[in-house]
Amino acid sequence: MSVLNSIKTMQNGKGVQHLLDAASAIFNNPVYMVDSNYNLIAASDGPAEIRSWNELITTGTFGLQSKEYMAKAGLYDIVAGTKDVVAKLKKPIYLKKSESRAYGVMTGQVANKEKASVGELVMYEYYSSFGSDGLVAFEALIEKIEYELHDYDYFIKLPIDFFEETIHKLLDRTVKATIVHQSQARIIRMSYEKYLFAAIVYPDHGGMLERVQHSRLEYFRSLLKNKYYDRPFVYSIYTDHIVMLFGSEHAVYDEALPLGKEYSFYERNNLYVGISDSFEDIYRFGLYYDQALAALRSGLEAGKKQRVFLYK
Repeated sequence: MSVLNSIKTMQNGKGVQHLLDAASAIFNNPVYMVDSNYNLIAASDGPAEIRSWNELITTGTFGLQSKEYMAKAGLYDIVAGTKDVVAKLKKPIYLKKSESRAYGVMTGQVANKEKASVGELVMYEYYSSFGSDGLVAFEALIEKIEYELHDYDYFIKLPIDFFEETIHKLLDRTVKATIVHQSQARIIRMSYEKYLFAAIVYPDHGGMLERVQHSRLEYFRSLLKNKYYDRPFVYSIYTDHIVMLFGSEHAVYDEALPLGKEYSFYERNNLYVGISDSFEDIYRFGLYYDQALAALRSGLEAGKKQRVFLYK
């Protein structure tokens, strides 16, 4: 039986660990899965002499040095793979052995039932060659894993926490070693069209207690998610505001109109919005957050009656 057919006949319902153990025996190579934050989900038996593998198994994650090494070796080149237009995910890729990479590897993104990337699957070409159908069989393995975790609450909720944490890193300007963070940041980036916009939504609170204001921010964020349920916006609570990231094929907001044409929703809920210029580099999100904040403050200070303020 071919590797591909063997993968297809594996049984679901026994957990991700069972699937990885079975796949490792079929491929005769070690394999592991980490979530979007590089936390270990499951791993087959593997070569302890590989430092990064041993670190992952013993600590449950990767340290900064290992992340830098793997990035330089090309393990995060998944972001350069072929984009699936329907799922908006990258196809699995095979990275050959090279001067910077001791072993060939196959790597691919694992998605939850909402087609959001929640992890990466990596297999080393350590004991055996992958063969001619290796990549196709690896993609079939990913599909098996995605079916397995289809109803796991952890993976359904993971993108929300992951996006918020990554947005905070971008806004705090802590994402400086881009070779390490590129996989995380660009998972967000590839959900959008060419141009990005930063927006800040501010509920007029009139000096409410901080704990009350935070609850209101959570409430208004849920309202915004419900209003734009069919759009891939990212929301985060940062300082005293709700931060939104959205994209468009248009560089000018008046042409893009991602929030729609009328703003009665914001009037009813006493909300004000500041919106930045468009940008393309996700790592510059912090700078355009500053623009959105400046637009919001300028609009409020001018006492304008409108609800949405564009950066000038």
